[in-house]
Amino acid sequence: MTSSTPVTDSAQDATGGAPWWTSAVVYQVYPRSFADADGDGIGDLAGIRGKLDYLAELGVDALWLSPVYPSPQHDNGYDIKDYEDIDPVFGDLAQFDLLLAEAHERGIRIVMDLVVNHTSDEHPWFLESKSSLTNPKRDWYWWRKPNASNGPLNGLPNAWGSFFSGPAWTLDETTGEYYLHLFAVQQPDLNWENPEVRQAVYAMMNRWLDRGVDGFRMDVINFIAKRVDLVDGPSPSLDDSCPMGPQIHDYLQEMHAAVFAGRPGEHLTVGEMPGVTTTDAVLFTDPARHEVDMIFQFEHVSLDQGANKFDALPLNLPALKQNLAHWQRDLADTGWNSLYLNNHDQPRLVSRFGNDAAYRYESATLWALVLHLQRGTPYIYQGEEIGMTNVRFDSIADYRDIESLNHYREAVEEFDRSPASVLAGVHAMGRDNARTPMQWDASPNAGFSTGTPWLAVNPNHTEINVAADRAGERSVFRFYQELIQLRHENPVVALGDFGLLEPDHEQLYAFTRSLAGETLLVVANAADATLAAPLPAAVAAVLTNAERVLGNYPPQSPVASLRPWEATLYRLP
Repeated sequence: MTSSTPVTDSAQDATGGAPWWTSAVVYQVYPRSFADADGDGIGDLAGIRGKLDYLAELGVDALWLSPVYPSPQHDNGYDIKDYEDIDPVFGDLAQFDLLLAEAHERGIRIVMDLVVNHTSDEHPWFLESKSSLTNPKRDWYWWRKPNASNGPLNGLPNAWGSFFSGPAWTLDETTGEYYLHLFAVQQPDLNWENPEVRQAVYAMMNRWLDRGVDGFRMDVINFIAKRVDLVDGPSPSLDDSCPMGPQIHDYLQEMHAAVFAGRPGEHLTVGEMPGVTTTDAVLFTDPARHEVDMIFQFEHVSLDQGANKFDALPLNLPALKQNLAHWQRDLADTGWNSLYLNNHDQPRLVSRFGNDAAYRYESATLWALVLHLQRGTPYIYQGEEIGMTNVRFDSIADYRDIESLNHYREAVEEFDRSPASVLAGVHAMGRDNARTPMQWDASPNAGFSTGTPWLAVNPNHTEINVAADRAGERSVFRFYQELIQLRHENPVVALGDFGLLEPDHEQLYAFTRSLAGETLLVVANAADATLAAPLPAAVAAVLTNAERVLGNYPPQSPVASLRPWEATLYRLP
């Protein structure tokens, strides 16, 4: 095994000894859809290696890889059957070592996806666990006998439903017991109550760090701790409760001690945690508690959802502003925020919160400025930096995402909803919006592959692609470059205090960042309509004699109104 030399922290002097990730920007790659080097229609590690110079030019500090482990691909790699190898569709461990070494040569860290709430049902651990009631690994997963007294549930152990539709319990015919899967049937949940499970996971993590990786993004990590009282007792559906148990803090502290404590350098740990509050987040991210560096929370990306995530609602700008400000405020003294509006599970930012037709450049750059100027570590999802949009496939047969497919089947077949209305929800909120292949150029298949892509390319790739954006007079890519440079060079961007202005305004998103006598002001008009004069007094007052730092429109003086989707960063005198 080749151990790659870790990236040093010497370049992060701007933050005065603060952890490197406070002034860093992370780029997420979805390997299946990023770049295909061998022409089989599926992205791979060699394809990512071929784009490292692109990522270095963008200026990002770390690369988060969605899972590249061996997998049956029921959930596009989040169903893992071997934690310590590379799926042949992506390459092999030698290719991974090359990627790691060449990324480190460019000053880019590699963060792996850690998926240990569940495994694949093809993982050797589960195959052993389900082989008999007495197998030594039987207790490595959650098994329960049929509940004969639970008549309405037809024997199910409790009323929990899978996040991917249907019950969260499936009967194993061999042993006559049910196993728990909070997600797909093929993703049985590991039983972290068993210390042998925890030690096996920690040993695996240590081997990846020994190989040279720089940290982990931890998939639904708060769900590893289950509320046993809800598993075994009369319990509501998961729509009404979070399965996270109080053991989670013990598990994460134990993980830190077993994996990260005593290692040289700082390894990034970010935990994806649905259902948590700012009170929870302060505990998880308090450096003194030694749990994780930051979390991904879901409150802000749930505000435009109705009865379910596919029931899309219009953007409520005051609610979004106030929610993000709530997280800024509550984690200001202790802990740290992650900053994201895009990832592999979310629809495209410019289609969701902007105007991807008339004002695609303006709304893409507005949200970039708003996000990157907040306090926390920004995450860029592949294609976000060129303003990629949602896709509207004509048929559900064109989609691949298990969540969308299960939702469509259940809604149409079991709840008798019209196929057109259900498909409209998939168009708006489905995860395949983020997973269509990266649009590199206007050639067939967008320069992603010489073969047939595993998921069709968005037809608009002939107009929206890396080559066209970078050659254009107005470039989303160049705007992101400037934002990243600002975070690297200005401590106020990385560490400054946050102050929201005009929280109830339905068009204006304005806030300040302040540190050591320096104050920056973000002024953004998140609407198709001009924000006419007079501007709100709280903003107009501080704009007097302000220095323009960056904006997505040519400057105007005086600033009497804000054009559609105009966003500008100022330095105040």
